[in-house]
Amino acid sequence: MKYSKATNYALHTMLYLVSAAPNKPIGVQLLAERQGVSPTYLSKILTKLVKADLIESASGANGGYRLKRKQEEISFLDIIHAIEGTASLFDCTLNHSSKCLIQQEMVEAERQMEQYLQNKKMSELAGKMTVD
Repeated sequence: MKYSKATNYALHTMLYLVSAAPNKPIGVQLLAERQGVSPTYLSKILTKLVKADLIESASGANGGYRLKRKQEEISFLDIIHAIEGTASLFDCTLNHSSKCLIQQEMVEAERQMEQYLQNKKMSELAGKMTVD
């Protein structure tokens, strides 16, 4: 199973926002530099996180991005869905029946993984790291 680079950047960005200063806006330039990615590319990712109501943007000289929701509420799955969408990872291409045994197993595995990611909060991880 593989997620896009955008999801990787989104997860790391959110972890930084949760751990560094949840209420203080942080500029896209700093967020991009921390990950070695262009600010233009990261801005597109941040736009998706804003649309998902995970973060908000603040304009002005001291503007940037900050959390919109309580950090304890933000799960890995929230961030992944904001970037990747909610479509299933597996879709049986055979036209044999909606009761495909392979499809059922894959959907169940995906459900368990999503449950784990929904229960894993960014704030838990932030408590384990040091911000430089």
